[in-house]
Amino acid sequence: MMTGTTMWLRSSPLGRLATSRPHVAVRATCQRNNADSRVSAKRDVSLYSTAIPSLLTLGAANPVRAFLEPQAEFFKTLDLPDWLVHWGHPGNMAVVLFAMGGYGALYLGWQIRLTDDIKLKQKAIDMHPKLAGGMAFFFALGALGGMMSLLMQGENIFGSSHFVTGMLGLSGLAFQAMLPLFFEDDPNARTMHAFLGTGIMALFFVHAALGLQLGLSI
Repeated sequence: MMTGTTMWLRSSPLGRLATSRPHVAVRATCQRNNADSRVSAKRDVSLYSTAIPSLLTLGAANPVRAFLEPQAEFFKTLDLPDWLVHWGHPGNMAVVLFAMGGYGALYLGWQIRLTDDIKLKQKAIDMHPKLAGGMAFFFALGALGGMMSLLMQGENIFGSSHFVTGMLGLSGLAFQAMLPLFFEDDPNARTMHAFLGTGIMALFFVHAALGLQLGLSI
């Protein structure tokens, strides 16, 4: 049984504040816990979303680096001239780009579509796939050579726009090479081959400019 003094204390402003404060404290504690949980969840999602691309990049990069590093170390022992290590890849790829790409892939490819001269068209039909295929082959070898050159110079081989555009261009060439399989069944495949090929060559010219920029920066 509560005494009169106890009832008076509970009914007073001071008593009401004292009795209500634990509820306020509990409610504030719950709100802080909820806020901390949301922040922690967001941090976990952010770390997870950042880690996945990094792991995928490492998974793709490590085998290539493991394959190229021993060869790069071997070529270092040959004491090749610095200018050759630095500019050998750009020089070779420029020849492939302009001779086999600009003439063989781009010019002869459009000549097949546009010329009315039967002899010229037959020559272009014969030379275009050979030169375009050779270009793709030497570009693939050149990609390995370029990465080896960067390793020999102690540079990062995967962290440039030159690398990204090169991989996109090689992927485009792989898809481009499959389109002739559909020429007889779908006439639109020829048109797609012509315009996609033009776009890929434009990408490789951008790739060359980025490579020149990279070469001048290291």
